[in-house]
Amino acid sequence: MSGGEVAGILVAVFWAILVSFLALALVRLAQTLKAATRLVAEVTDQAVPLLSEASATVREANTQLARVDSIASDVEEVTSNASALSSTVSTAFGGPLVKVAAFGYGVRRAIGRKGRAEEDEPAPTRNVVIGKTLPSARRGGRRNRGSKG
Repeated sequence: MSGGEVAGILVAVFWAILVSFLALALVRLAQTLKAATRLVAEVTDQAVPLLSEASATVREANTQLARVDSIASDVEEVTSNASALSSTVSTAFGGPLVKVAAFGYGVRRAIGRKGRAEEDEPAPTRNVVIGKTLPSARRGGRRNRGSKG
């Protein structure tokens, strides 16, 4: 055998090995494609019902949101009515109630002073100077600001 024949045999063996590896790769690729096709078919079979259920859920949610929107508008109307009622009641009763409270406070204070004056304190004396009334002297006196005490 000559060197050319040995080289030819080596090239033929190399090509045979290469073709067998390529055939094996093509077989595995075909299996992968079949598995992918089955997977896509199964996903499609499961996705269609899921999408229809999701669509029904979205429709139901829209219905509920419409109900909530109407409830919110009713609550807004009730709130504005309550605010108007509150301001009306405040206007109608606020002024007279303040006057009654002030009158009650004045009466209580007057009764308190009268009761104290009758018990042990003499009525405060007032000095009249040419048509003016001066307040009586304070009890306890003031501290001299310059001294420490």
